[in-house]
Amino acid sequence: SLGRRRCLYLHTGRACCQMMEVLLAALILVCSSVSGGSAGGYTGLPALGGIYYYHYGGAYSGFSGADGERAQQLDRRFYLLKLPIARAAMAVGGCLLVFPCVLILVGVLRVPWHFPAWLLIECTLYIVIAAGTVPALYYFFHSLLSVYNSSVCKEREQLYQSKGYQGFWCSLHGAEIAAGLLGCVAAVAYLLSAGLTVREYRTVHEQKQKPLQL
Repeated sequence: SLGRRRCLYLHTGRACCQMMEVLLAALILVCSSVSGGSAGGYTGLPALGGIYYYHYGGAYSGFSGADGERAQQLDRRFYLLKLPIARAAMAVGGCLLVFPCVLILVGVLRVPWHFPAWLLIECTLYIVIAAGTVPALYYFFHSLLSVYNSSVCKEREQLYQSKGYQGFWCSLHGAEIAAGLLGCVAAVAYLLSAGLTVREYRTVHEQKQKPLQL
């Protein structure tokens, strides 16, 4: 039946690669949101009763007066510096999440069988995205390192260290490194999908030529 043939697509190599791309994009989206989802540090955490408030012990008794106000200012400035980078990374992760989902739907509906030229378009898109991943990762890490090397981050780090607080270093953290590694794996997955798409195009073309030969 038609429904059975459509479900069989989910067992093909192309569909497996596309589902892996969905997973990788979702992880990139999560890591990007972790990178820019919180101002961190002192700002507003005692009032919110967040995890940092309990981890560092109450209402940050080490800060008082001008130091507390300065910590809040530095946290806000540091957060605003990272926010555009995090939003850009989340936007890219969202687009990469939607793209394979659309391709899975196209495959289930057997569009490539009725319109084989779509496979060439899909292959081109895969190659473009894989090639674009390299400058995107460079921009991501270059921008983050610029923020971490800024005077705002250095002053913020020194202020927290002077009060005995750790974890406010001006360096890449795990979620940001993971986002970069996932981006590299995703680029490899896109190239693999491009190769499988070319093979699928040849198969469809040969199968469509058989009735004419008979």
